Amino acid sequence: MSRKQAGVTRREFLRDVTLATGTLALAGIAPAALAGQAADQKMGAQLIGKLEGPSLVLDPAKWPAKFAEAPALAELVKAGKLPPVRERIPEEPMVVKPLHSIGKYGGTWRRAFTGPGDGENGNRIVATDKILFWDYTGTKIMPCLARDWRLSDDGKVCTIFLRKGHKWSDGHPFTADDFLFWYEDIYLDKNLQPTPDPFFMVNGKPGRLSKRDDHTVVFEFPEPNFMFVDVLAGSTTMGGGQAREQHMGRTMGAYMPAHYLKQFHPKYVAKDELDRKVKAAGFDGWVSLIKSKWDWRLNTELPVLGPWKTYSPINTPVWGLERNPYYYGVDSEGNQLPYIDRISMGLAENLEVVNLRAIAGQYDFMERHTSLGKLPVFLENRSKGNYSVHLDPALNGGDAVLHTNQAYEADPEIAKWILTRDFRRALSLGIDRDQLNETFWLGVGTPGSVAPSENAPENPGPEWRKKWSVLDVKQANQLLDKIGLSKKDGEGYRLRTDGKGRMRIELQTIAGAFINFAQVAEMIKEQWKKIGIQTDVKDLERNLFFTKIANNEHQIAIFINDGSEQIYLYPRYALPVDPIQCPLGHPIARWYASDGKQGKPPKDPELLRALELFKSAPGKKAEERKKIAKEIWKILVDGQFSIGTVGLSPAVMGVRIVSNRLGNIPARQVNAQHARTPCSSHPATFFFKA
Repeated sequence: MSRKQAGVTRREFLRDVTLATGTLALAGIAPAALAGQAADQKMGAQLIGKLEGPSLVLDPAKWPAKFAEAPALAELVKAGKLPPVRERIPEEPMVVKPLHSIGKYGGTWRRAFTGPGDGENGNRIVATDKILFWDYTGTKIMPCLARDWRLSDDGKVCTIFLRKGHKWSDGHPFTADDFLFWYEDIYLDKNLQPTPDPFFMVNGKPGRLSKRDDHTVVFEFPEPNFMFVDVLAGSTTMGGGQAREQHMGRTMGAYMPAHYLKQFHPKYVAKDELDRKVKAAGFDGWVSLIKSKWDWRLNTELPVLGPWKTYSPINTPVWGLERNPYYYGVDSEGNQLPYIDRISMGLAENLEVVNLRAIAGQYDFMERHTSLGKLPVFLENRSKGNYSVHLDPALNGGDAVLHTNQAYEADPEIAKWILTRDFRRALSLGIDRDQLNETFWLGVGTPGSVAPSENAPENPGPEWRKKWSVLDVKQANQLLDKIGLSKKDGEGYRLRTDGKGRMRIELQTIAGAFINFAQVAEMIKEQWKKIGIQTDVKDLERNLFFTKIANNEHQIAIFINDGSEQIYLYPRYALPVDPIQCPLGHPIARWYASDGKQGKPPKDPELLRALELFKSAPGKKAEERKKIAKEIWKILVDGQFSIGTVGLSPAVMGVRIVSNRLGNIPARQVNAQHARTPCSSHPATFFFKA
């Protein structure tokens, strides 16, 4: 397949159809020469527009004095089934100034989901159940459940101030007792949390949580932990919110509805009564029971704090959410949010079905599972489907990253080479990233290493984008010859040094993801023929993919590195530190997380140095952490532990299909794990215009 056949035809289509819309302005810089032209007016909004979003009104003097509510809730108040809106909203609400205008109440937001494992589809919409949050730029920490916070000068004490009068979705008060219950009865219970959370530790030493009064929570650490505020705002186990990743078995912190969950905890319920509940629910014990009860996706009775709550579970054909009548957010004129009544997520058998339905205009706002490869078809059908298309480039450096297993042992010969720095560099130099970009990213991605965006404060410098990350077949072959892989068979493939035939590297890919990793791997397989490397591509179902990683059975796994732009808060795809998901070596992650009590340390001294730097970060202030992050990225890129291909693109959750009926939609929204895309745009302020 020639490069022209592979991808330029589609790229030419994009150029001809969407040049005036700024498709080439991937970094968010619109071509000024096109501004105001008639063609631009005909094409509509730019595909990559100005980064924008709603803002919070933080000055109490500017808060509204009167409140209004959705008509459906007003009827319930009239019928005596709900208290008045003023009694349901906190004394200190979160006041949001919508992006464009005050909205209208009503309507159902149509969306897709792909099954019970697609919890993130809803988690990201209700993420204002976090203690702290990031603004629409993804650069500034803002209040959320907490009205304010304070970090002590020595970095050891983080105090959280809650909103007076805040209530759960069932009307029960939300107070510091919900934090204390989580800490004392959930987190410290080894049945529920077998190992300490690294985000609630500093230098391997645990933190403590205490209640100062009903509206004040105190986190204390034995050593400075200046990073903890970022932890509470980030996509972490401590700051993820009530909904975040509970399906992974984690006791997400740092609060839970104590008044509801106590009825399933042996500390508060007699054994006979709890045993009856366990048996009636069909579980094998109280641990399984309580975990099912705190899962917001499955338990429609669970009190929540986000703008919508589940009324039809995720294990049904329609995952349905309805407004929380006690939601703590209002707009700048005092209207209780959200504007939209319900969210209806219809089950799609596969990603192709999601995209076909999106093309047909069957979704109102869909950024998850919509494919960059379908962009030409999305553009062709905009008028017919009555929707607009937006591209939201991500900040992470790799959409398809070759994560080398630094703990692999099954085949000693392969393990030896995976652990050899120049072997990994040669593999990287043998990849034609421009061909990949044109074929699978339609030319709108950025080829290069795994380093985050140059706009990210942790970026080590522009020169690290291409370090060992450009096509150089000659140098790749020289490196392979130099390290001892100079012998080849009759077809030009390199031979193993143990006499067992041809060198074969296995690329493990995941099926049904945002990017067709198997196709990317197949193209890399063809490219590596030029450096004499035989490649076997193994495309696996998602659960099997991660099971093999957890069992340390893979050689190289191709996956994303999203979230790594904030390497301290979401390091799982950049460093081997997270035993839940660690394609760089599960035994190393267990070693790191257990402070050396389990697993095995890395054999590469530079990777060990990167882990030591990472471990030192929480005790440092922000500017020092940035310097450390840059040093870590230099180590990672120079060592090519994870080999980047193409990134900084809209391929993962950045192809946004939006009904023209919706209002308060940003031209561009930040696309980043820590900003919980699309929640940084405050979906509670979206509304139907008619």
